[in-house]
Amino acid sequence: MSERQPTLVALAEEANVSFVDLQFVDIHGALKSVSVPVQRLRRLQGNLEWFDGSALEGFARMSENDMYLKPDLSTFAVPPWDDSGDPAARVLCDIYLPNGERSGSDPRFILDQVLQEAAGMGFAYRVGPELEFFLFQRGAHPPLQTATHDEAGYFDLSTDIDHARRREIAVELMKMGVEVDASHHEVATGQHEVDLGHMAPMKAADAVVTLKWGARAIARRHGLLASFMPKPIFGANGSGMHVHQTLEALNSGMSLFEDPGDPYGLSRVARHFIAGQLAHAAGMCAVLAPLVNSYKRLVTGYEAPVYMNWARSNRSALIRVPEAQRGDMATTRVELRMPDPSCNPYLAFAVMLKAGLDGIVQELPLPEPVEEALYAIEPARFTKFVTGSLPSNLSLALDELENDSVMAETFGTQLLERFVEAKRIEWEQYRVQVTQWELDRYLLTN
Repeated sequence: MSERQPTLVALAEEANVSFVDLQFVDIHGALKSVSVPVQRLRRLQGNLEWFDGSALEGFARMSENDMYLKPDLSTFAVPPWDDSGDPAARVLCDIYLPNGERSGSDPRFILDQVLQEAAGMGFAYRVGPELEFFLFQRGAHPPLQTATHDEAGYFDLSTDIDHARRREIAVELMKMGVEVDASHHEVATGQHEVDLGHMAPMKAADAVVTLKWGARAIARRHGLLASFMPKPIFGANGSGMHVHQTLEALNSGMSLFEDPGDPYGLSRVARHFIAGQLAHAAGMCAVLAPLVNSYKRLVTGYEAPVYMNWARSNRSALIRVPEAQRGDMATTRVELRMPDPSCNPYLAFAVMLKAGLDGIVQELPLPEPVEEALYAIEPARFTKFVTGSLPSNLSLALDELENDSVMAETFGTQLLERFVEAKRIEWEQYRVQVTQWELDRYLLTN
């Protein structure tokens, strides 16, 4: 009998649950689950549960349909938002093939491979995601413009009628073992933010998946809809997932991004890391902003990045270097502002790290920062600060992804083909739609 098998059963028995939900994510980051009775867990060899991978997008060809779920016991928890009277525990799983190898279609495996590459270079990657989302009145769609649940603005409290709901989300996440740093109301009415702690990427990706699942469940409890759609309301700020990043020495845990002698406090490693992410920004855009709707957020005027540039105080920059906390150089961070919360966090952190590592390996030079508004910069000086523009739609972003050899290496051939194929279908379905804007604009005038 496997040593791990009784451990999983013991966890379930200690939690006094009858079922355990074996959870995993597909290539889009959607949470999937199979619920297994505890009595069956006792009979599973090596804690492996079979499922048909061919039925899920991106996981396997029809000839490779047998796949297996292997629980990561560090993610075992009982969700406090399950008020069914007979709650099930959950555990996130890695995906294996029948021959015992990890599946190349498993987003957790993709991230793990890049983390091992970084470890081979002596680096430990740390990330701190900040997720923005909206709370809407359930049943108020359409139109969403009238469905926001409060009239508060950035950091407001007196008019923020959902501050208790946001705090409830944070409290219940912490009961699940998720590190929550802070939460607050965001700029748009009905918009909120929950900031997660600075942690290892696998743990952070698990936390992002758990946060989205929990927020939706808690919102339903109060007759609300929690939406992580990047741009649900025309004319309002969209929802991003800004990610604070750093590299540490693998053995000592010391920050490798700090240099007190640099004007921005950045080490040579940090500068090359930023340069790598700027160089591959277009290539990783389809992963970090994966929806047709994502590109309605990446426009000027709403503190979202459009150009490939970096800065300290310019919040429209693609990459921002916040001031170190209270002068503590060890807190030097690099904030990437392109991602939105609709992304698959495992794939997102994988491509972000891969891009930064490529900048370090190639010792890519970092252009000068842009602290002034880009529209005020003379055209002759523009290229000195800006290395290019982000793709303006999902189709162009997919082109960039396919043409970026570093991103292709991160994915592997099979997963890249299936991700692009799925997203091309999504783009084509959108492209042929007749929208309400078109009807309002053209129906009676043409």
